[in-house]
Amino acid sequence: MHRNLFRAVRRSFAHFCDAQIVRKRAWKNDVRRTQPSHSFSGSNDFNIYHLGDNVGTGFVQLQVVNALRKGDRQLASKMLLDIGEVNDKLNAKDFACILEYCARTPDPLFAMETWKIMKDKVININKRSCIFILQAFSKGGYIKEAFNWLNFLAENDRMHYAPMFNIFLSGCWSSKSFNHVDRCLELMGNQLIGKSEITHWELLKLAVLQRNLSAVHEIWKEYTRYYSPSVIMLRKFIWCYTKLGDLDSGNAALKHLLVLARQGSASLSISGTGNYQSSALDIPIPTKEKSYEKRFSLDNFSSLTFEGNPEKNEGPVEVSMDESSMGHHSVMKNLELKKSFETPSKFNIIDELLLTINGNTSFNESGKGRCIPAAHTFFDGAVRIDSSNFQVKQEDFSELSGGKMKQGWEMTSRPLKNLLRWSFNDMIHASAQSNNYQMAEQLFLQMLDIGLNPSKHTYDGFVKAAIEGKGVDYGMKVVKMMQARNIKPYDNTFAVLSVGCSRTLELDMAESFSDKISDKLPKNIHTFNTLLAACGFMDEPERAVRVLAKIKRLKIKLNIRTYELMFALFGTVNVPYERGNILSHMDVTKRIGAIEMDMMKNGIHHSYASMKNLIRALGAEGMIQDMLRYLDIAENLLWQTDAHQTNDLYNIVLHALVNAKERHKAIEVFRSMRSCGLPANVATYNIMIECCSMFICFKSACAIISLMLREGFYPQTLTYTALIKVLLANEDFEGALNLLDQSHYEAVQLDIQLFNTILREAYIKRRIDVVELVVESMHREKIQPDPSTLWYTFSAYVESDFHSTAMEALQVLSMRMISEDNEILQGKKAVFEELILNEDPDVELEIIRTFKGSQEFLATALMNLRWCAIMGSSISWSPEESQWAKRLASKVST
Repeated sequence: MHRNLFRAVRRSFAHFCDAQIVRKRAWKNDVRRTQPSHSFSGSNDFNIYHLGDNVGTGFVQLQVVNALRKGDRQLASKMLLDIGEVNDKLNAKDFACILEYCARTPDPLFAMETWKIMKDKVININKRSCIFILQAFSKGGYIKEAFNWLNFLAENDRMHYAPMFNIFLSGCWSSKSFNHVDRCLELMGNQLIGKSEITHWELLKLAVLQRNLSAVHEIWKEYTRYYSPSVIMLRKFIWCYTKLGDLDSGNAALKHLLVLARQGSASLSISGTGNYQSSALDIPIPTKEKSYEKRFSLDNFSSLTFEGNPEKNEGPVEVSMDESSMGHHSVMKNLELKKSFETPSKFNIIDELLLTINGNTSFNESGKGRCIPAAHTFFDGAVRIDSSNFQVKQEDFSELSGGKMKQGWEMTSRPLKNLLRWSFNDMIHASAQSNNYQMAEQLFLQMLDIGLNPSKHTYDGFVKAAIEGKGVDYGMKVVKMMQARNIKPYDNTFAVLSVGCSRTLELDMAESFSDKISDKLPKNIHTFNTLLAACGFMDEPERAVRVLAKIKRLKIKLNIRTYELMFALFGTVNVPYERGNILSHMDVTKRIGAIEMDMMKNGIHHSYASMKNLIRALGAEGMIQDMLRYLDIAENLLWQTDAHQTNDLYNIVLHALVNAKERHKAIEVFRSMRSCGLPANVATYNIMIECCSMFICFKSACAIISLMLREGFYPQTLTYTALIKVLLANEDFEGALNLLDQSHYEAVQLDIQLFNTILREAYIKRRIDVVELVVESMHREKIQPDPSTLWYTFSAYVESDFHSTAMEALQVLSMRMISEDNEILQGKKAVFEELILNEDPDVELEIIRTFKGSQEFLATALMNLRWCAIMGSSISWSPEESQWAKRLASKVST
C-alpha cells in the first residue's frame, strides 16, 4: 500500500519535473507565443498542463481530474476541498490542472466550484486561471456567465487582453449565441483593446453562421485597415466567401493568395499541436493613407464553396498524397481537357491564368503582357478599390516558362502547398454547387500547372462539377482516371455518381456505385432515397429490396422520405398487372404493418407524403375500407395540413372509388368534402363527372359543370374527356363528336387520350364511320397517334373483315407515329428503311434495344412497318398519298 502510494507520488513528481523542463525549453526556444492569433487553429491554443510547484497538490489535482473523468463528481468535490489541507501556502498554480481540465472538457460548473474555493482561500488568480475559467464557461454554453466573468475582470482591473475576448467570441459561435457579441465588442472598445487576426476570424465565423455576407465585407474592410492580409487570413476569407456564395470575392482572395505564395512573401510553419501558424507578429498597424481601401486590389474572377472547417488540417487525405505519382497532364488527355492546355505562343498557361485574374491584361506580339490598372467596384459596393495600388508585376510572370515556373513552385513549403490546395478545393466545390464546370476545370488545371497535386477532396469537387456540366458519363471518366492512378475516391464521390445515374434512370450503374459506399453517414440516405425513387418510377420493387438491404447492412438511419418511398413501392402487389384479390390484400396488409412498425421503432411519424402514398396504394389495390380508414387517420394526424393538400387526399380517394365502381361511396365522400368546407378543384369535378358515366346521367354531369363554373373553374381537356365518357356510356356518338368539335372551337388543348376514349367505344360498337372521323380529326389537329390508336383502328377494320384496309391504315398511322411532317419522314427514310427491310433474325431485338425508354413509340412504329413488309405490303414514306388517307380527308371535308 505504502509502496503504491510512493510510486504514485513519484510519478506525479516526475510529471511535474517534465512540465518544468518543457516550459523552460519553450521559453528558451521562443516557441511560446504571447499572442496566438497567427495560429491556424483559432483561439483555442491553450494546451499546457501545470501541476503547480507543490508536489502534494499536484498529486491531488491529478486525483480530482481522474475522478471527474470517471464521472464521480462527489469524490472530485471532496478531494478539491482536501487540497487546502495539503499546504497552507497555496497559489493559483495549485489549481491550474483542474481548471484546465474544466476548460478542455468543458465543465463550467466544476470550474465555478474551484473558483469559489480559491476565493475562500484568498488565492490570487493569475492570467492562466482566468483564461481557463472563461474557456469553461464559453465552451460549455454558459455565455451569460462568461460575459459576467469578463465584466468582473474588467471592473477589478484584472488581466484583460485580446485572447480572452477571442475565447468568448468563439463560445458565442459554438453555442450560436449572438446576443452578447455586440456587448463584447463594446467592452473591448471601452477597455481600449484592439482586434487581433483571431478576433477578425471569430467575427467571420459568426457572420457565416448568420449568413451575413455584408458583415464579411465590413470585416474585410476593417481588417485591411490594420493588416496586410496573411496567407492564413486569406484562406479563411476564401472559406467565408465560398460558404456564402460570393464567388467573385473568393476568387479575388485566391488571386492574392497565389501572388503571395509565388513572391515568397508567405512563411508558414506547423506548431507542436499540428496547427498552422505564421512567423509574422500579430501587430495591427493603422495605415497612413486616407483611403485605406486602396491598399489592395481584389479583382472579380469566379465562384466557390468548401465542406469542412478551415481552422483544422483536412487530415491525412489532404497531406499524405504521393506527389511523385501524379502524372496528370497525360491522364487529363483522356478527359478531353487537351483544349484547355493549348495556350498562346511562348508563355505558359499559369501566366495566362494568373494574368487573366487581373481581367485587364493585353499581350503584345512576343507574348509579353502588360498590366492595365483600372478602378472597379469590389464586394458589391462595400469597398471601392483602385487596382493601381496592388498590381501584379509583370516581371513576376513574364519569364515563368516551363521549368523555371515548376522549380519556383516546388520550392514552396509543404504547409503553404496544403493551404493553397485547400483554398483551391473551396473554389472547385463552390463551382460545382454553382453549376460552373468551366470554372472548376480552369481551377483544376491551374492546380496542376503550379505543381499542386489534387487530393481526394479536390477530385470529389471536380466530379460533382463534371456531372453538372458534362453529365454522369464524364464524371465516371474522372473516377476511372482516379482509380487508374491508385487514388480511391471518397464515398461521397460514389454517392454523387449514384444520384446522377438514378436521375437518368440508369439503375444498374446507380446500384453499382451505391454498393461502393462503405460508411454509415446520415447524409448517405439521400443517395439511397434517390435510387429508391428511380426504382419506383421504373417499377422495379425487387431492386428496391436490395437497396433497403444495403441500407440495413450499413446501419444508416432511415428518414421519413425513405418510408414515403417504401409505401409507394411496396403498398401494392398485383397492381398494375392485374386487379387485387384476397391474397394480395393480405400481403399488402402485412407489408404496411411492417413498415409502420419500423417507423414507430425509429420514432418517425407519418407525413403528408407518406399518407398520400399509402392511401393511393390501398386505392390502387382495391382495398376500399382500409383506404377510407386511413383517410380518417390522415385527417386526425394532419389536422394542420393545408386545405389544398387535404383536397389532394380526397381526390385520390374519389379516383380510387370511381375506378372500383363504388359510385355511392364516391358521392358520400364528395358530399362530406362539401359539408366540411374543403375547397374542390378542377380534378375533383372531373372525377365526379366521370362518376356520372356509371349512372349514364348526362344531366348530373351538366349540374356538376354548372357548379364548377360558379366556383370560377373552366372546363379543361380532362373535363371534356369525362363528359364524352358520359355520352358514350349512353352510346351517344353524335353528341360525343359534337362535344369534340366544341372543344376545338373553345381552343381547348386536345390530347391523344380524348380521341382514344372515342376510338375505344367506336371499336367496341364496330362504328367504323366514327373511327375514321376521329382518326382524320387527329391528323388535322397534328396529334400523333399512339399504340392504342393503332390497335383500336386496326382491330375495328379486322373485326369487320376489311383486312387490306386494316393493313393500309396500320402503315399510315405508323408513319404518322414517327412524324406528322413529310420532310422529317423523308430524312429518316434511309436509316429506318434499312431496319424495316433487314433480313437479319436479330434485327427486331436491335430495334427494341435501340429505341427503348422514351422512344418506345418509335420502336412500335418500326415493328409495325416491318410486319407490314413481311406481309407483302409495299412501304410508302408518303402517307398522304395513301388511298385510305385521301378517302378519310375527302369524307371529313364533305
